[in-house]
Amino acid sequence: MTPPPDWPALPYDEWQPTRDTLHAHTQVLGKLSVALAPPQPQLQHAALRLSARGWETTLLPAPDGSGALVVVLDLHTHQAVVEHTDGRRRQVPLTPHRSVGVVTRDVLAAVRELVGPVAFDPRPQETPWSTPLDEDDEHATYDPAQVNAYLDAASRAALVLAAFRAPFRGRSTPVNAWWGSFDLAVNLFSGRPAEPPSGDFIMRNAMDAQEIAVGWWPGDQRYPHAAFYGYAHPAPPHYPDAQLDPPTARWEPLLGEFVLDWDELRQVDEPHATAVRFARTVAQHSCTTCEWEPALAATIEGAPPPVR
Repeated sequence: MTPPPDWPALPYDEWQPTRDTLHAHTQVLGKLSVALAPPQPQLQHAALRLSARGWETTLLPAPDGSGALVVVLDLHTHQAVVEHTDGRRRQVPLTPHRSVGVVTRDVLAAVRELVGPVAFDPRPQETPWSTPLDEDDEHATYDPAQVNAYLDAASRAALVLAAFRAPFRGRSTPVNAWWGSFDLAVNLFSGRPAEPPSGDFIMRNAMDAQEIAVGWWPGDQRYPHAAFYGYAHPAPPHYPDAQLDPPTARWEPLLGEFVLDWDELRQVDEPHATAVRFARTVAQHSCTTCEWEPALAATIEGAPPPVR
């Protein structure tokens, strides 16, 4: 039997310049989703998806009434692709020396050509830089090999999150690709409302319900390591006190989340199964400490089973 391929390395310090450029490119897709998609609770209309090609918008209504479009970051061919449901498409290259500003302007021009002008807010969100996307000539590093390693890692993480979510019988999100924080995440909801942690636009809209979030990100300036994470909202004061599986998982006070580092998973025999166990133990702990309804909490472990 052929052993499964190793989970790829994703050293933050080495790929940060490409990471930041790719992050900025995802923001263009996210801004288009915000502008065109019908608003949903918890800002779900703004979320992107990870596919076998890379990051994609959902199906977006064309502002000129001609149908719909999808915008894709194809990380195999290294192009941004704007596709209309009538078959028309435009391609914008993502090459090593094309800046975020150039790519953004070209993507917006392609969208305009296919479906007419779209109101577009070029200010980046949740990033340490503030240059408008269509003026950003700083971020121009794009290493295709590093992007391929990222897509490999992100795809494996997405499969973990999908497996974790699968048995839950309450309201939940799909595996969302969030362009602000550049992470993948699944959210489970108890059905109860919650007080947002602050009054800013994202918090008051995204965190107005009791939830458990489990996700993965490729590292950032605060935490320069790829990792799975999990947390509950709202959480009681004793929430950080937990016994998780695997034992290397821990509470990270800087983030206010439980984390399991990607590099630790790369050393175990069954990284997928280990990551799913991490997600489920975070969810079990969250349900207990946050007093979720026991029958709903039990479905996280597949009781009753999702398919008979």
